[in-house]
Amino acid sequence: MERPDGRSYDELRTLKIVRNFYPYAEGSVYLEMGNTWLIIAATVEDKVPPFLKGSGQGWITAEYGMLPRSAPLRIAREVGMKVSGRSQEIRRLIGRSLRSVVNLETLGERTILIDCDVIRADGGTRTAAITGGFIALYDALSCLVNKGELLNLPIREFVAAVSVGVVEGVPLLDLCYEEDFEAEVDMNVVMTENKTLVEIQGTAEKRAFSREEHNKLLDLAEKGIEKLINEQRKALGLIG
Repeated sequence: MERPDGRSYDELRTLKIVRNFYPYAEGSVYLEMGNTWLIIAATVEDKVPPFLKGSGQGWITAEYGMLPRSAPLRIAREVGMKVSGRSQEIRRLIGRSLRSVVNLETLGERTILIDCDVIRADGGTRTAAITGGFIALYDALSCLVNKGELLNLPIREFVAAVSVGVVEGVPLLDLCYEEDFEAEVDMNVVMTENKTLVEIQGTAEKRAFSREEHNKLLDLAEKGIEKLINEQRKALGLIG
């Protein structure tokens, strides 16, 4: 089948990463994944949630939202306690994903808050938020090391995320909105650089899917995430 943007079935959308987008945040990223665009900022706070006080352990959490005209139809602003179930679920996913690769015990009693704002949506916003959020987190932690507040970077390994799905019977990597809307099977995969799984969100949208299809989608996601982590390393100046 021909994809809307002419990509092959196993090709990621064009990725653009701009670090230090905000001059005031400890870490920040402007990220484009095709026509999905986000601004992500990491803020270090010298406090932890009440359940961690006195534990010596840190915390990583996230906020996520879509600007009103980031999508074809206006999205109501989420103000105060008025946060949609979808946004709450995505916030938790981002937080879980980033905490999974950080040694929270060596972070000390600090919270790193990852703010993810979608300014243009074309599918895969949650996976792009995780991929970009890791870069902002890495820079925020590096800032603490450079200031002498941490001895070492408490990151165990890199993590990224991507969507995969089945459209017209064909497994596809990194779905745009049009593909996601038509998908028979839709899946979001979060995976580390060591190819261990953090989370799989898989749904039969139009039909049930087989274990074989599931495995094919995971293989496709693994291939995409390997490329995304390579791009994270390039953006951070860790490889040429």
